Amino acid sequence: MQSHTTTVNGIEMRWEERGSGDPVILLHGIPTCPKLWRDVAPLIEGRRVLAWEMPGYGASIPQGEDRDISISTQADYLVAWMQDQGIERAVLAAHDLGGGVAQIVAVRHPERVSGLLLTNAICYDSWPVPLVSAVAKTGSITKHAPDGSFHQLLKLMFSKGHETDAAAEAAYEAHAPHYQAHGEAEAFVRQAQSLDVEDTKAIADQLPHLTMPARIVWGAADEFQKIEYGERLAKDLRAPLRRIEGGKHFTPEDHPQIIAEEINALIRTVDG
Repeated sequence: MQSHTTTVNGIEMRWEERGSGDPVILLHGIPTCPKLWRDVAPLIEGRRVLAWEMPGYGASIPQGEDRDISISTQADYLVAWMQDQGIERAVLAAHDLGGGVAQIVAVRHPERVSGLLLTNAICYDSWPVPLVSAVAKTGSITKHAPDGSFHQLLKLMFSKGHETDAAAEAAYEAHAPHYQAHGEAEAFVRQAQSLDVEDTKAIADQLPHLTMPARIVWGAADEFQKIEYGERLAKDLRAPLRRIEGGKHFTPEDHPQIIAEEINALIRTVDG
């Protein structure tokens, strides 16, 4: 994938891109970046694939300083970037916090979303998870924690969210360098303190009114986002639910083939 940057409304926005055709936009969560989709994107067929980076995350961590990076506002940033890129409509495929962004965009701007895939996504009152909430509440402590303890926290998140030690280590190597380059724990605290469950609760009653094709894929053993939330999304969106038995939180990294299969199935539905 090729890295791109542009400035939209004074914010430098970054994304990874490959392919051509109608757009599929991939959305990451916390503590990840577009590299979350590194093994999924090459498997998406016949589409322009764009993995967008939320301002305040990944290589764009500096863009989050002194700026609203709540999930609700990230939805506004995404739409502004789509407009800047001339993308009128796209399939949105989203994980974790990105799933909240996708739901909000779908509710606010349904004409811009041709299809919606959610995998182990925040929704309703499912978040922030206790570990992240604790960081938000004890931000000053975390910022001044002993050297190395923040990276132990990151490793713990990836260990709990992946099925194998090797996958957890690969995820750490993909995502941790952005924190190392841009403020370490301070950046993570800023992300954690931006999270407000009201952002998804406010649009929850609108989800059953959405009419675009949708699919849900869920790691059934996820400790962060429970399978019951995936089942509720599937019901509200009238969408098929593909359960990954034994699957944990970071499905795009542990099961890229399954995620890509479901995105391709969604594309066929949209095209049909």
